Amino acid sequence: MVDRLVNSEANARRITGVETCFGTSGQPLAVPGRVLVGEGVLTKMCRKKPKPRQFFLFNDILVYGNILINKKKYNKQHVIPLEEVKLESLQDEGTLKNGWVLKTARKSFAVYAATPTEKQEWMAHIQRCVSDLLKKSGKKAVETHAALWVPDAEATACQGCQGAFTFVNRRHHCRNDGGVYCGNCCSKKFLLPMSKKPVRVCNSCYKILSSSSTTVVERRDKNPQPAQRSPEEDADSSFDSDSDDGEEDPSWTTTPKFYGTSTVNH
Repeated sequence: MVDRLVNSEANARRITGVETCFGTSGQPLAVPGRVLVGEGVLTKMCRKKPKPRQFFLFNDILVYGNILINKKKYNKQHVIPLEEVKLESLQDEGTLKNGWVLKTARKSFAVYAATPTEKQEWMAHIQRCVSDLLKKSGKKAVETHAALWVPDAEATACQGCQGAFTFVNRRHHCRNDGGVYCGNCCSKKFLLPMSKKPVRVCNSCYKILSSSSTTVVERRDKNPQPAQRSPEEDADSSFDSDSDDGEEDPSWTTTPKFYGTSTVNH
């Protein structure tokens, strides 16, 4: 079954089709042993609001991008190695339903399926691919993951001093706990395991991290005060760039397609 999926002409055509849809904005995806397991539209929690994104699940990576023309053209390709992925189911809240958090060492974000069944299918297929990869490679699951950032719409005041944000008093995300703070409460930098250089952290996290550099604290207030992202927030963000590309279109089909799962044949 594995060899048939890996070597099938249908699988090769599907992968070529994904590459074509991303065009020159994407990286080559056809490598020996890679299988396209499934594809579909998920709603991703972005910087300002939830937006539809096209996802492609392979047996070793997860790829997603902005939708320009459904099933024809995508851009801003993101590639996530599945070996470092951890899933965490979310409870339904308001209009945000059927969601889960996709955690990796570099970034973590929430996605939402159209129905409970689709959520179950996505999570089951992703988890199976992750398990197969770890079993095949003999590696242990990644233990440290990037914090889930508080979205703009959920913060109006600093989570440290509770001071109101203004045009002058800008918002800053702590790279360690994902919270939103003012400049005074988020003035330190620390080299986190997932970062290549020291990144901004809140004063509280800095105190904990600097006193014990053997662990990274993943703390997030359950009921954060609302906010807006500062222009100073850099490319290590857990959010995509919030452009007008890929706005909602009710004609888009969200029903995912799954073709099969397998381990990578290396």
